[in-house]
Amino acid sequence: MPSDKPKFSVACLQVNAGNDLQKNIDTAVEMIGKAVDDGAELILMPENVTMMEWGRKAITSKAQAECDHQGLAVFKTAAKQHSVWLHCGSLAVSLDDGRVANRTYVLDSDGEIMARYDKIHMFDVDLGNGERYAESSTFAPGDKAVVVDLPWGRLGLTICYDLRFPALFRDLALAEADMITVPSAFTQVTGEAHWHVLLRSRAIETGAFIFAPAQTGTHPADRKTYGHALIIDPWGKVLADAGADPGIISANIDVAVVGKTRRKMPSLGHGRPFEPVSG
Repeated sequence: MPSDKPKFSVACLQVNAGNDLQKNIDTAVEMIGKAVDDGAELILMPENVTMMEWGRKAITSKAQAECDHQGLAVFKTAAKQHSVWLHCGSLAVSLDDGRVANRTYVLDSDGEIMARYDKIHMFDVDLGNGERYAESSTFAPGDKAVVVDLPWGRLGLTICYDLRFPALFRDLALAEADMITVPSAFTQVTGEAHWHVLLRSRAIETGAFIFAPAQTGTHPADRKTYGHALIIDPWGKVLADAGADPGIISANIDVAVVGKTRRKMPSLGHGRPFEPVSG
């Protein structure tokens, strides 16, 4: 999408959230303020930014409905106060059927909700050594890809495990997403093996900027996340890497680079129909 303001400053937060909702919110708000002071116009938070809880009972008991979600209300106020666009990572939002949505919100500089996205792909895996995850036992998967218009271009929305499904990223790019966000709480094991290569691959395949805010460190139930929040350009170059400690990374983004990259490598327009494998 053509933009009359193609250059801006982006910041991604890297946090070590626990199961204290208010403490996590306070930490995020403090970091938002620091990012604004450093000139950020778009700030992105990681998956589970307000709560890294463990177990279905604990998660469902602390999830809150959208209409009175404590974290969402505070983030809307922060966006308006600082006149900044906020991507709210993901929040545990309770649903009428007793399950929970792992949902992201994009807020404009007036604190208004401009987009919602529910994580589509559920992290149901057995990594060995007793490390097992079964998100589908607690969370209701989303079923809709989402792209939202920002003042600088279009932002495609994904969450964490979605990273392993390139068809979703291609769909977002074909919907003219200039940037794609991947707020995550990647495990230490899978992060060490796959995080950088997968994110760079998604940038290269789509010709889009990738913004990947992250959780890091040790959380309740001794869950460990990898960190290394990343900002990657459309050619696959890492512009910023947060390392292993909580903090803020930032970069100046020129959205015009997206069009230039896609003209150099126009693979999005080269897809061809084919018969699927049979038998």
